[in-house]
Amino acid sequence: MHSAIMVDVPRPAFHDFYRVNRGGGLFSEALSQRLGAAFALTGQRLGLSPTALTLTNLVIGLSVSVTVIALAGPVAAGSVPAWVVGLVALVGWQVAYALDCADGQLARVTGKRSAAGARIDILCDVATQIALVTALSATAMAQHPQLPVWLVAAFAGTWMVNLVTSVLQTGDNAASMVTSTSLPVRLVKLVRDYGAVIFVAGVVLLVAPASTTWLIAAFTVVNGGFLLASIAFTARAATR
Repeated sequence: MHSAIMVDVPRPAFHDFYRVNRGGGLFSEALSQRLGAAFALTGQRLGLSPTALTLTNLVIGLSVSVTVIALAGPVAAGSVPAWVVGLVALVGWQVAYALDCADGQLARVTGKRSAAGARIDILCDVATQIALVTALSATAMAQHPQLPVWLVAAFAGTWMVNLVTSVLQTGDNAASMVTSTSLPVRLVKLVRDYGAVIFVAGVVLLVAPASTTWLIAAFTVVNGGFLLASIAFTARAATR
């Protein structure tokens, strides 16, 4: 009678999670994906599923944005210190995004990927980003009540370009308009690095909430310009 030989399988380490990250840009790789790897490692040790991290991201992201929305008026009136709300936004949005990075890392390392998990991840991303856009819009309008409605609408609409292009960048049809990975190019691409974007948004809410209007105008121009460039790039490729 032969006894079974037990083989110790090493548990995944931090670097195992980080090496399967999906990038996202210079800032995201340097901070968000690293923090995500730490969260993924913790989740694996606790026996959590990737979806548990996804839903935690949703809860934190929504809670932070709802807080910003609820206090936008009091901050504009000066009855609530701007730095308090800004700090909550700066830290909370970064933690939520790191958890969004972590769920994918955990799924890939542990082999717990599924179509349903991918769908819930996208749906939660949509929900958290709608809440974030609403929070920035509410702050801008509280600071400047005469803010044109068309600017808020354009900001909200063009922001969704980020999600649409992210989905389009998956699978066999993915393509990049600028394939260079040089440092100057990657620095320019920070304008569309989600981790960097929410960092800037949090800093503005922290130190100069009145400048949120200029922030949403800048995001509208960047995202709208990227959409037009993407249409031209794709149209050119499609007509070759």
